[in-house]
Amino acid sequence: MITPENIASHELIGLDAEVIKCNNVHTVGLCGKIIDETKSMLILSTENGVKKIPKANTQWRFSFDKMETLVDGNQLTKRPQERIGAKA
Repeated sequence: MITPENIASHELIGLDAEVIKCNNVHTVGLCGKIIDETKSMLILSTENGVKKIPKANTQWRFSFDKMETLVDGNQLTKRPQERIGAKA
């Protein structure tokens, strides 16, 4: 079960996400559903189309099961299959 404490070691595809802080100020405030991820990017489906946003140096807000949590994107910068199998 996903909790705010272990979200970094779970599947992120399908979660609602919002960029809270980023080096690129144009991406701050973008929100949508995660439709894919790579080692260094989260791909969001937003109202304005699909957006690719780097994980590193980005603060994320994830929403799931009527909960929200903030995650430092640097904790997510692994390939999904490596991150999911690793301990948080």
